[in-house]
Order: sequence, then C-alpha cells, then structure tokens
Amino acid sequence: MAEYRVIGTPVERVDGPEMLSGQALYGPDVKLPGMLWGKILRSPIPHGKVLRVDGEKARKHPGVKAVISARDVPTRRYGYAIEDEHIFAIDKVRYVGQPVAAVAAIDEDTAEEALSLIDVEYNELPAVFDAEEAIRDGAPLVHDLGQLNARSVYLASWHPVKGTNIIHQASNQRGNVEAALQKADYVFEDTFRPSQIHHSYMEPHATLVAVRGGTITVWTCSQEVFELRTVMAALFGVPESKMRVICTKVGGGFGGKIEPRLEPITIALALKSGKPVKIVMTRTEEFTASAGSTPAIVKLKTGVMKDGTLVARDINFLWNTGAHAEGLAPSNRAMKDGIGPYRIPDIRVTSTLVYTNRVRGTQLRGLGVPEGAWAIESQTDMIADRLGMDPLDLRLKNILREGDINSIGDAVQSIGLLECLEKVAAEIGWGKPKAKNVGRGLAVIAKSPTTHSSISGAHVLFNEDGSAQVMVGASEIGQGMCVVLSQIAAEELGIPVEAVGITCADTGATPYDRGTFSSRVTFYTGMAVKKAAEDAKRQLFEMASKMLEIPASDLVVENQRVVSVRQPQAALTLREILEHAHNHEKPILGRGWYGGKGDYPSLPHKTQGKEYVPGWKYAAQAVEVEVDEETGIIKVIKIASAHDVGTSLNPIGVKGQIVGGVVMGLGYALHERLEFEDGRVINPSFMDYKLPSSQQIPEIVPIPVEVPLPEGPFGAKGVGELAVVGIAPAIGNAIYDAFKVRIKDLPLFPERVLSAIENMDFKSGAG
Repeated sequence: MAEYRVIGTPVERVDGPEMLSGQALYGPDVKLPGMLWGKILRSPIPHGKVLRVDGEKARKHPGVKAVISARDVPTRRYGYAIEDEHIFAIDKVRYVGQPVAAVAAIDEDTAEEALSLIDVEYNELPAVFDAEEAIRDGAPLVHDLGQLNARSVYLASWHPVKGTNIIHQASNQRGNVEAALQKADYVFEDTFRPSQIHHSYMEPHATLVAVRGGTITVWTCSQEVFELRTVMAALFGVPESKMRVICTKVGGGFGGKIEPRLEPITIALALKSGKPVKIVMTRTEEFTASAGSTPAIVKLKTGVMKDGTLVARDINFLWNTGAHAEGLAPSNRAMKDGIGPYRIPDIRVTSTLVYTNRVRGTQLRGLGVPEGAWAIESQTDMIADRLGMDPLDLRLKNILREGDINSIGDAVQSIGLLECLEKVAAEIGWGKPKAKNVGRGLAVIAKSPTTHSSISGAHVLFNEDGSAQVMVGASEIGQGMCVVLSQIAAEELGIPVEAVGITCADTGATPYDRGTFSSRVTFYTGMAVKKAAEDAKRQLFEMASKMLEIPASDLVVENQRVVSVRQPQAALTLREILEHAHNHEKPILGRGWYGGKGDYPSLPHKTQGKEYVPGWKYAAQAVEVEVDEETGIIKVIKIASAHDVGTSLNPIGVKGQIVGGVVMGLGYALHERLEFEDGRVINPSFMDYKLPSSQQIPEIVPIPVEVPLPEGPFGAKGVGELAVVGIAPAIGNAIYDAFKVRIKDLPLFPERVLSAIENMDFKSGAG
C-alpha cells in the first residue's frame, strides 16, 4: 500500500462540532424574516375523481395569505424519469396522501386550521393495491399510460405496456438460459417476498422558498440539487439561472430525499403569496405520503450441477411502485445486480414495474439489491442443503474471482470478495460447535456502479493565507462526505486537513454534481476533487516557479511552504505565493471533472461493446443468532460485516458506515414493514413502526478489506449501502441452521418464526 500523509488516517468529522453543539442548520431550522408556514391538504381515499375543491372559507380565515389547488399552478406533469405527477391532483387522486390543496399562513396552527375549511368532493373509484392483482385483466388502471412521457434521457430505455398498470418491463439475458436449465442436474425454483420499509431518517422533509428579484431560491434537504433545479425550472417555466437550490444540512436520506416532495408546492405558495414560505412534513406525512422502498415479489430459478456448480439463473422481479414510477431506478438496477456475485454463464433477469393505489415506492439504500439478495442468498443455502454441501463451501466454489465475467458481461477487476467471505466466516466461528437453538448464517453481496454519465465536478480555490476552499455539488446527508473530500484535497495539495474548507450542494455557487446516492460520492466526487486539487497545485507550482526561477517539476509542498527538492534553501511560504497571485497575477482556482466517457481509458470494454464503468462494490456478512422456540423471538448475538472498500480513506468513517448500515439491515430483517389497510398506512409513527432499539443491537464487527481500485481516488471504491443488504438473508439462513425452518417472506417477525417452527413440529409429529 502507498504511504500517505492524510489518507488512511482516522480523522474526526470536520462538521462534527456544529452538529454536536446544535449549530448545524437542518431543513426545519432554516428561517427567513416574514416567513409564512405552509400546510398540505391530502387525499383521504386511495382512488377517486376530484369533483370539486372549494377553498373560499380558508381564504377568509384570519392569518391566511394563500390557498392554492390544481387550478392555481402549472398543469404539466413532472418526474425525474417518468413524468407522471402533478403538483396537485387534477382529474383524480391515486393514493391516500396525494396533495389536493395547500395553504400559507402566518403560523403553523393557523395553516392547520385553514386546511379544515377547504371543502373537497370526491367520487371514489375501485382501487388496486397488490402488484399481482394490478397486472390482471380488468384491474383498475392507476394511470392512462398513453398520457405519460419520459424525460429525454430515459425515453429510449422506457418500456411501458399501454392499457395496463405495467409502467416498465425489461429483460436482460446472457447465454441460453433455457438450454442450461435443461442440462442442469437440479433446478431450484422459489418465490420470495421482501417487505416495503420506510427510510426512517431522523429529519423530516423540510423546504423553504423565497422569490426575490425574479429568482426562486429553494432551501431544501435534497440528495440531488442539480436534478431538482432542472425539473423545478421546467415545471414553473423559468430558466435554470433563475432557480437556485441550496441543500441544507440533511439528517439522513437513504434514497428517500432524491426526488421532489415539498418543493413544487412550497414554490407555488411563495409565488402566490409573495412571501417566503416554509413547509415541514409531520412524521405521519412522512409515512403516509412521502415514500417507502419499492417492494418486489422475486421468483428465482437456478440450475445447479451435482458438484455445486451454478450453471444458470432465471430471476423475475415484480415491483410495486405505488402511484408514481420512482421505483424505476431499483427495477432497472436489478437488471445488473440480479444474479448476485456469482460466476454463472447463463442468466436472464426480467424486471416488471407496476402501478398501484399505494404511496409511492422509491429508491432505498442498496437500490434494488436488498430484494434480490434476500432471494438469492436464501436460495443459495437451500441449494447447499439439498446437495449436502456446507453453505460456505458452495459460495467459495461459485463466487466471482479476478478475471471472471460478471452479470453484465464485464471482466471482474479489483475484487476482494474472497477475503471478505473468509474473514467473516472466521470471525463468526463458522464450523465450530454451537449451543442449542443457535444458528449461523452467511451472505455475499455485490452492487454495480452508477453509469458512465454519473458526472461530478469540483473546484478548489487557494485562499491568500494558504488554506483552500473545496466546492462540490454533492450533498452532505450525514454520511461524512465533507471530511473525506477534505482529506482527498489535503493529501493532494500537501496541506493539513484543518486548512481545507468545503462548500457543497448549492446550484448558485458549486459545480455540477449528479448527486448523493448509490455510494457514488467517494468515487466520483472524490475523483473530481482530486483532479481539481491537482489542477490547483499545478498552478501553484507554476506561480512559484516564476517567483523562484526554478522548474515547477522540482517543487513540492512541505509544512505550508513550496520547496525545491534540489535546492532546499529555495522556498516560499504558501501565503507569499498566494498573496502575490491575488495581488499581481490571478487567484488560483483548480477545476476537476469525473464520470464521463473517456475517464477510464485503461479499462477493457464490455462484451456488449459498451464502455466499462468501474466501481463494483463487494461484501460478505455473517451472523450468529439464538432463536427462542417458545416465542419465535430472534436474538442476534454477533454480526461480522466485511467490505472491499478499495482504500480506506478514513477508517473511522468507513467503520461507522458499516456499523450504521448493519443496524439498518437489522431493522429490515427483523422489525420493519409498512402496514396497509385499503391503501392507507396504518402504522405511521415510530410507536407502531418498529426500529431496532439499542438493547437489540448486537456485537458488530466491521471489517474493511482493502483491494485498491486504480480508477478511484487513492484507490477508494466507497462504502455505505452494502452493509444493509446481506443481514436479512444471513439471519434467515441462521434461523434455518438453528431449526431447519425456511422463511421466504420478510420481516422475520417472531410470530412468523414461531409459526414456521410449530408447522415443522406438526409435520414431524404427523410423520
């Protein structure tokens, strides 16, 4: 491993003090003088025609400054991919919680009172809530697909089935799956049902909008400020130069703060009232009207030889996207990640996205991988059991190694999956004796990178005192981006981390970035920062070269000075150089971009002829659990989670990301599920929607594995999402190891586990 000054060193978060002291401005904290409060009236029914919206009484209520509905706002549809959403319901409502009207008033209480004065008349229509029911003949249609459009960048890859609720259907095949299945010694066919969960971020959605001098300024908690600016500018018919989006401090996103939520309505209220307007979602609104994950029914068919060689896989995903097509991202991502990190020559993945009259499903940490991993890793243990193999040995036989061909036809490079698997197995005591009712389980997982159009930009500006300001368009959502990017800049510039400041996610001040999602920031934004720092350092050396009359190639930065490696006495402080630059030449501003075509020239091309995109992430997870056979309660004793991170830029941050992800995966496995009754979420609070408590969190052993990726910043790949993914199947496998009961539906509620144990006992007694 290369020797670095800052990279690989544990560095505390540069934004930690302001968060701990309460000085950080999250969305709900931002205020402006004269600000109004907005509230949204939402549909109480899942499907129906809107016959009348009368806001006259609300307009006359003291303290109310604006009341708006569909007739007061632009009527065009919007969406990041599929344009299927209006600001307010126009012809009909499609889910419980859909916005119908909104008010702006002098305070929250007045706005809430005004909502009760708005009179809405509906004609309720038949609704459909289940994905399998939604694709049957005669099912109520949620949208008329003939009226919908996709944004231009998605148009070619959008495959709706008009006249149905199927908003998108696509298939990816490599080899001859049917022939391979026929030749297999065994074919395993199973159906798995992961659950729909909520992102459960601590900070609710919050948006503040002010209109001044013809410019609309939006303060909001967004993971993609530039995409949001583009969509909002088009929606309201203004140039992007007149739409500024500033990301506040974000208290967690996990994919739930990517697409617009409050922004369109808050903008409309600010335009109508002529005053700044702020809206903050209640926790109930978050559960009932924002979004959850996109749940899937996964049908998996796998062909296997007697020696355990996996030869074919056919996997079908049926996704319930709710009333809006934000599930397009996970449904498409499953096309790449759908077979798991295994060497399988013949594969087919089919992904079908379906509208229903439920709150939308959207992106969630892992982006389609958790649903596939639950099915694949559960079935892997089922195959091992049928063949009489150790589940570890079956995985060791089939996992991807360096040079193998992966699910999309790429030659695998820079992969530490084998080391990850071996380390978690050893950590959990795989193969060693265990107590009664104790089981151990494994899972291996992989996630593909974002596409070659995942572009990030960065600027690095040297200040006169020798410090540097990094400017990036990515959002800090709690993941520790600021400290990692500061480390990258400090390492490249040769200055202390403390001398680096960072400005992020402001479309009026920072360069373009595709956004904070899919574990892309360390890799893409990090490389942009590295390139910008390289550019700034080059300019610094050119300036010093002229001042010292020494070739720039002879210069290095040491102790806040630029020094000649050949003539150590020839040196200038950074302050001397930069004061000269600001007063006599020009400020030094480095620019860097990464993520476009041509940024990976050393890599091979895919077999399909498309350019390879680096950055695959790999992990292995292992658990030990104890199952109470009388209650079905699962006590997780220990979790080991090993991740191929490339280079661990900041060990503290890496381990923190792994531990945090594991806890989220624990909730996904054991506790979390949005419960519905006639399309309405019936557990819309943390009283009824259960997360893991501190007492339920076991010993967690984070294990970073470092196999550097040449295309990443100092070899880094990133970490964050995969820690969530493998926990559920590993626990499911551990339950089977303890009691020989296989559960295919999530979450693993005690009553579900107990029922499986009792059914097993009944069958044993009957036999």
